[in-house]
Amino acid sequence: MRTVCAAEIRDAVARLCVEANRKLPCDMECALRSARESEPWPLAKETLGTLCENLEAAARTGLPICQDTGMACVFTEIGQDVHIEGDFESAVNEGVAKGYTEGLLRKSVVRDPIRRGNTGDNTPAVLNVRLVPGDRVRIVVAPKGFGSENMSRIAMLKPSQGEDGVKDFVVETVCLAGPNPCPPVVVGVGVGGTFERAALLAKQALLRPVGSHHPDPYYAAMEEELLARINALGTGPQGFGGQTTALGVQIETFPTHIAGMPVAVNIGCHVTRHAEVIV
Repeated sequence: MRTVCAAEIRDAVARLCVEANRKLPCDMECALRSARESEPWPLAKETLGTLCENLEAAARTGLPICQDTGMACVFTEIGQDVHIEGDFESAVNEGVAKGYTEGLLRKSVVRDPIRRGNTGDNTPAVLNVRLVPGDRVRIVVAPKGFGSENMSRIAMLKPSQGEDGVKDFVVETVCLAGPNPCPPVVVGVGVGGTFERAALLAKQALLRPVGSHHPDPYYAAMEEELLARINALGTGPQGFGGQTTALGVQIETFPTHIAGMPVAVNIGCHVTRHAEVIV
Protein backbone atom coordinates (compact mmCIF):
# COMPACT_ATOMS: atom_id res chain seq x y z
CA MET A 1 0.00 0.00 0.00
CA ARG A 2 1.37 3.40 -1.04
CA THR A 3 0.31 6.60 0.71
CA VAL A 4 -0.31 9.84 -1.17
CA CYS A 5 -0.98 13.01 0.80
CA ALA A 6 -3.99 15.09 -0.17
CA ALA A 7 -1.69 18.12 -0.35
CA GLU A 8 0.22 16.44 -3.17
CA ILE A 9 -3.04 15.97 -5.08
CA ARG A 10 -3.95 19.63 -4.44
CA ASP A 11 -0.64 20.93 -5.76
CA ALA A 12 -0.71 18.66 -8.81
CA VAL A 13 -4.20 19.82 -9.76
CA ALA A 14 -3.18 23.47 -9.30
CA ARG A 15 -0.20 23.04 -11.64
CA LEU A 16 -2.31 21.26 -14.24
CA CYS A 17 -4.98 24.00 -14.24
CA VAL A 18 -2.34 26.58 -15.13
CA GLU A 19 -0.49 24.37 -17.61
CA ALA A 20 -3.63 23.32 -19.48
CA ASN A 21 -4.76 26.92 -19.87
CA ARG A 22 -1.41 28.26 -21.05
CA LYS A 23 -0.22 25.59 -23.48
CA LEU A 24 -2.14 23.59 -26.06
CA PRO A 25 -1.26 19.86 -26.24
CA CYS A 26 1.28 19.12 -28.98
CA ASP A 27 -1.18 17.05 -31.03
CA MET A 28 -3.66 19.94 -31.16
CA GLU A 29 -1.02 22.51 -32.03
CA CYS A 30 0.39 20.29 -34.77
CA ALA A 31 -3.11 19.71 -36.18
CA LEU A 32 -3.73 23.47 -36.32
CA ARG A 33 -0.43 24.16 -38.05
CA SER A 34 -0.99 21.31 -40.50
CA ALA A 35 -4.46 22.64 -41.30
CA ARG A 36 -3.00 26.06 -42.00
CA GLU A 37 -0.63 24.55 -44.55
CA SER A 38 -3.30 22.52 -46.35
CA GLU A 39 -6.23 24.99 -46.23
CA PRO A 40 -6.82 26.36 -49.78
CA TRP A 41 -9.26 29.20 -48.90
CA PRO A 42 -7.13 32.37 -48.31
CA LEU A 43 -9.29 33.85 -45.54
CA ALA A 44 -9.44 30.49 -43.73
CA LYS A 45 -5.67 30.09 -44.10
CA GLU A 46 -5.10 33.57 -42.68
CA THR A 47 -7.46 32.84 -39.78
CA LEU A 48 -5.64 29.60 -38.94
CA GLY A 49 -2.39 31.57 -39.04
CA THR A 50 -3.82 34.05 -36.53
CA LEU A 51 -4.82 31.19 -34.22
CA CYS A 52 -1.26 29.85 -34.39
CA GLU A 53 0.11 33.32 -33.62
CA ASN A 54 -2.14 33.40 -30.57
CA LEU A 55 -0.52 30.22 -29.28
CA GLU A 56 2.92 31.74 -29.79
CA ALA A 57 1.90 34.92 -27.95
CA ALA A 58 0.56 32.86 -25.02
CA ALA A 59 3.85 30.94 -24.81
CA ARG A 60 5.85 34.17 -24.95
CA THR A 61 3.83 36.06 -22.35
CA GLY A 62 2.59 33.29 -20.06
CA LEU A 63 -1.00 34.34 -20.69
CA PRO A 64 -3.88 31.86 -21.27
CA ILE A 65 -4.45 30.57 -24.80
CA CYS A 66 -8.12 31.63 -24.48
CA GLN A 67 -9.89 34.20 -22.31
CA ASP A 68 -12.45 31.52 -21.36
CA THR A 69 -10.34 29.42 -19.02
CA GLY A 70 -13.25 27.05 -18.63
CA MET A 71 -14.85 24.93 -15.97
CA ALA A 72 -12.35 22.43 -14.60
CA CYS A 73 -13.19 18.87 -15.65
CA VAL A 74 -10.94 16.52 -13.70
CA PHE A 75 -10.55 12.87 -14.66
CA THR A 76 -8.72 10.66 -12.17
CA GLU A 77 -7.64 7.03 -12.03
CA ILE A 78 -6.81 5.89 -8.50
CA GLY A 79 -4.79 2.73 -8.03
CA GLN A 80 -6.37 0.18 -5.70
CA ASP A 81 -3.08 0.03 -3.78
CA VAL A 82 -3.09 3.76 -2.99
CA HIS A 83 -4.16 5.23 0.32
CA ILE A 84 -5.12 8.91 0.09
CA GLU A 85 -4.17 10.60 3.34
CA GLY A 86 -6.86 13.29 3.61
CA ASP A 87 -10.01 14.19 1.70
CA PHE A 88 -9.45 13.47 -2.00
CA GLU A 89 -12.36 15.49 -3.42
CA SER A 90 -11.58 18.47 -1.21
CA ALA A 91 -7.95 18.31 -2.35
CA VAL A 92 -9.03 18.43 -6.00
CA ASN A 93 -11.22 21.48 -5.40
CA GLU A 94 -8.53 23.18 -3.34
CA GLY A 95 -6.16 22.59 -6.24
CA VAL A 96 -8.57 24.18 -8.72
CA ALA A 97 -9.01 27.19 -6.44
CA LYS A 98 -5.24 27.52 -5.98
CA GLY A 99 -4.47 27.14 -9.67
CA TYR A 100 -7.11 29.57 -10.89
CA THR A 101 -6.32 32.16 -8.20
CA GLU A 102 -2.52 32.07 -8.23
CA GLY A 103 -2.44 31.54 -12.00
CA LEU A 104 -4.64 34.62 -12.52
CA LEU A 105 -7.12 32.60 -14.59
CA ARG A 106 -10.66 33.78 -15.21
CA LYS A 107 -13.15 32.39 -12.71
CA SER A 108 -16.37 31.44 -14.49
CA VAL A 109 -18.26 29.09 -12.15
CA VAL A 110 -21.53 30.12 -10.50
CA ARG A 111 -22.77 28.42 -7.34
CA ASP A 112 -26.36 27.96 -8.51
CA PRO A 113 -27.36 27.24 -12.13
CA ILE A 114 -30.46 29.47 -12.01
CA ARG A 115 -29.83 32.04 -9.28
CA ARG A 116 -26.15 32.33 -10.32
CA GLY A 117 -23.54 34.02 -8.07
CA ASN A 118 -19.86 33.48 -8.85
CA THR A 119 -18.05 31.10 -6.49
CA GLY A 120 -14.95 33.30 -6.79
CA ASP A 121 -12.39 30.53 -7.29
CA ASN A 122 -13.74 28.45 -10.22
CA THR A 123 -14.79 25.60 -7.94
CA PRO A 124 -16.27 23.10 -7.78
CA ALA A 125 -14.57 20.92 -10.37
CA VAL A 126 -16.52 18.31 -12.31
CA LEU A 127 -14.76 15.25 -10.93
CA ASN A 128 -14.72 11.75 -12.45
CA VAL A 129 -13.05 8.93 -10.52
CA ARG A 130 -12.11 5.41 -11.63
CA LEU A 131 -10.49 2.69 -9.52
CA VAL A 132 -7.74 0.87 -11.40
CA PRO A 133 -5.00 -1.65 -10.55
CA GLY A 134 -1.71 -0.28 -9.22
CA ASP A 135 -0.31 2.20 -6.70
CA ARG A 136 -0.40 5.44 -8.66
CA VAL A 137 -2.90 8.25 -9.21
CA ARG A 138 -3.39 9.62 -12.73
CA ILE A 139 -4.89 13.10 -12.91
CA VAL A 140 -6.12 14.80 -16.09
CA VAL A 141 -7.39 18.38 -15.96
CA ALA A 142 -9.43 19.44 -18.99
CA PRO A 143 -10.73 23.03 -18.74
CA LYS A 144 -13.93 23.26 -20.80
CA GLY A 145 -15.04 26.59 -22.21
CA PHE A 146 -18.75 27.00 -22.72
CA GLY A 147 -18.70 28.46 -26.21
CA SER A 148 -18.19 24.87 -27.33
CA GLU A 149 -19.93 23.15 -24.40
CA ASN A 150 -23.16 25.00 -25.15
CA MET A 151 -23.19 23.54 -28.67
CA SER A 152 -23.09 19.93 -27.43
CA ARG A 153 -26.15 17.66 -27.67
CA ILE A 154 -27.47 14.25 -26.70
CA ALA A 155 -30.15 12.10 -28.33
CA MET A 156 -31.82 8.86 -27.35
CA LEU A 157 -32.05 7.33 -30.80
CA LYS A 158 -34.06 4.23 -31.66
CA PRO A 159 -32.00 1.17 -32.60
CA SER A 160 -33.81 1.14 -35.95
CA GLN A 161 -32.16 4.47 -36.83
CA GLY A 162 -28.88 2.61 -37.01
CA GLU A 163 -25.55 3.86 -38.29
CA ASP A 164 -27.10 6.53 -40.50
CA GLY A 165 -29.05 7.95 -37.57
CA VAL A 166 -25.87 8.30 -35.53
CA LYS A 167 -23.92 9.92 -38.36
CA ASP A 168 -26.72 12.31 -39.30
CA PHE A 169 -27.09 13.43 -35.67
CA VAL A 170 -23.37 14.15 -35.36
CA VAL A 171 -23.23 16.17 -38.60
CA GLU A 172 -26.47 18.02 -37.74
CA THR A 173 -25.03 18.98 -34.33
CA VAL A 174 -21.89 20.50 -35.86
CA CYS A 175 -23.94 22.21 -38.58
CA LEU A 176 -26.29 23.80 -36.02
CA ALA A 177 -23.29 24.93 -33.97
CA GLY A 178 -21.95 26.98 -36.90
CA PRO A 179 -19.22 29.41 -35.79
CA ASN A 180 -20.32 29.50 -32.13
CA PRO A 181 -17.84 26.90 -30.77
CA CYS A 182 -14.83 28.74 -32.31
CA PRO A 183 -13.89 26.26 -35.04
CA PRO A 184 -11.89 24.41 -36.13
CA VAL A 185 -13.38 22.04 -33.58
CA VAL A 186 -12.72 18.58 -32.25
CA VAL A 187 -15.87 16.45 -32.17
CA GLY A 188 -16.18 13.93 -29.34
CA VAL A 189 -18.89 11.32 -29.89
CA GLY A 190 -20.22 8.86 -27.32
CA VAL A 191 -22.43 5.99 -28.48
CA GLY A 192 -24.09 3.50 -26.15
CA GLY A 193 -24.45 3.00 -22.44
CA THR A 194 -27.16 5.08 -20.79
CA PHE A 195 -28.10 8.77 -21.00
CA GLU A 196 -25.30 9.90 -18.68
CA ARG A 197 -22.72 7.38 -19.88
CA ALA A 198 -23.01 8.51 -23.50
CA ALA A 199 -22.31 12.10 -22.45
CA LEU A 200 -19.26 11.03 -20.43
CA LEU A 201 -17.95 8.96 -23.35
CA ALA A 202 -18.24 11.98 -25.65
CA LYS A 203 -16.25 14.15 -23.25
CA GLN A 204 -13.62 11.47 -22.71
CA ALA A 205 -13.25 11.18 -26.49
CA LEU A 206 -11.88 14.74 -26.50
CA LEU A 207 -8.94 13.54 -24.37
CA ARG A 208 -7.67 11.30 -27.17
CA PRO A 209 -4.85 12.62 -29.37
CA VAL A 210 -6.29 14.48 -32.35
CA GLY A 211 -6.00 12.33 -35.44
CA SER A 212 -5.97 9.05 -33.50
CA HIS A 213 -8.41 6.36 -34.58
CA HIS A 214 -10.81 4.07 -32.78
CA PRO A 215 -9.24 0.58 -32.43
CA ASP A 216 -12.25 -1.00 -34.16
CA PRO A 217 -11.89 -0.46 -37.94
CA TYR A 218 -15.66 -0.04 -38.24
CA TYR A 219 -15.67 3.01 -35.98
CA ALA A 220 -12.36 4.27 -37.34
CA ALA A 221 -13.94 4.38 -40.81
CA MET A 222 -16.97 6.18 -39.36
CA GLU A 223 -14.67 8.80 -37.81
CA GLU A 224 -13.06 9.44 -41.19
CA GLU A 225 -16.40 9.68 -42.97
CA LEU A 226 -17.81 12.08 -40.38
CA LEU A 227 -14.72 14.29 -40.55
CA ALA A 228 -15.08 14.55 -44.33
CA ARG A 229 -18.81 15.33 -44.09
CA ILE A 230 -18.26 17.97 -41.40
CA ASN A 231 -15.46 19.68 -43.32
CA ALA A 232 -17.70 19.71 -46.41
CA LEU A 233 -20.16 21.93 -44.48
CA GLY A 234 -17.93 24.91 -45.30
CA THR A 235 -18.21 26.60 -41.88
CA GLY A 236 -14.43 26.89 -41.70
CA PRO A 237 -12.14 28.49 -39.11
CA GLN A 238 -14.11 30.90 -36.91
CA GLY A 239 -16.99 30.60 -39.39
CA PHE A 240 -15.20 32.40 -42.25
CA GLY A 241 -15.56 29.50 -44.70
CA GLY A 242 -13.09 26.93 -45.92
CA GLN A 243 -12.53 23.20 -45.58
CA THR A 244 -11.24 23.16 -41.97
CA THR A 245 -14.34 23.08 -39.78
CA ALA A 246 -13.06 20.17 -37.69
CA LEU A 247 -9.60 18.83 -36.91
CA GLY A 248 -10.86 15.45 -35.80
CA VAL A 249 -13.86 13.28 -34.98
CA GLN A 250 -13.31 10.83 -32.13
CA ILE A 251 -15.82 8.15 -31.19
CA GLU A 252 -16.04 6.17 -27.95
CA THR A 253 -18.56 3.36 -27.45
CA PHE A 254 -20.09 1.26 -24.68
CA PRO A 255 -22.59 -1.64 -24.65
CA THR A 256 -26.20 -0.55 -24.34
CA HIS A 257 -29.74 -1.84 -23.81
CA ILE A 258 -31.58 -3.68 -26.61
CA ALA A 259 -34.22 -0.94 -26.72
CA GLY A 260 -31.94 2.09 -27.05
CA MET A 261 -29.05 3.79 -28.81
CA PRO A 262 -27.90 6.88 -26.87
CA VAL A 263 -25.67 9.26 -28.82
CA ALA A 264 -23.90 12.30 -27.38
CA VAL A 265 -21.78 14.90 -29.14
CA ASN A 266 -19.38 17.01 -27.08
CA ILE A 267 -17.72 19.71 -29.16
CA GLY A 268 -14.27 21.02 -28.31
CA CYS A 269 -13.08 24.39 -29.65
CA HIS A 270 -9.80 25.13 -31.43
CA VAL A 271 -8.12 25.16 -28.00
CA THR A 272 -9.37 21.75 -26.86
CA ARG A 273 -6.98 21.41 -23.93
CA HIS A 274 -5.91 19.14 -21.15
CA ALA A 275 -2.84 18.37 -19.07
CA GLU A 276 -2.03 15.31 -17.01
CA VAL A 277 0.33 13.92 -14.41
CA ILE A 278 0.86 10.65 -12.58
CA VAL A 279 1.37 11.04 -8.83
